[in-house]
Amino acid sequence: MLLKNRVDTNYTNFHKKNINTLEELIYRHEAFQIIGLCMEVHRILGKGHNEVVYKDALEYEFKSTGIEYSREKKYKIKYKEITLPHTYNADFVIFDKIILEVKAIELLTDSHIKQTLNYLAASKQKLGLLVNFGQDSLVHKRILL
Repeated sequence: MLLKNRVDTNYTNFHKKNINTLEELIYRHEAFQIIGLCMEVHRILGKGHNEVVYKDALEYEFKSTGIEYSREKKYKIKYKEITLPHTYNADFVIFDKIILEVKAIELLTDSHIKQTLNYLAASKQKLGLLVNFGQDSLVHKRILL
């Protein structure tokens, strides 16, 4: 009986800790809304399309739901006292504060996470969402700078 209570208590403490973490997530509501639309697109289209197809479908969803977004937004890269001639092109910037990077590949790698981090650094944004439509289920990661 004592062991059962200890397990229940640990579960309760663990559960409360996760709730607090969820409440503290940056742009929680907006991120859930974006991921929900990504899941809708994946549910309808499935895997196997080119990346641009998913971006087109997401653009339709953003317009349909009235979500403020920019597509293929360019960010300049500063180096010492100059601006480099090449830019980063973020797939989407949502609500002018969340970078959404779209992939349609077999597996996400660390290089995709680093790419999103670079976009965050160049844009001065705090949250990036990396989504992959190339698997059986949508894969998504929250990336913070």
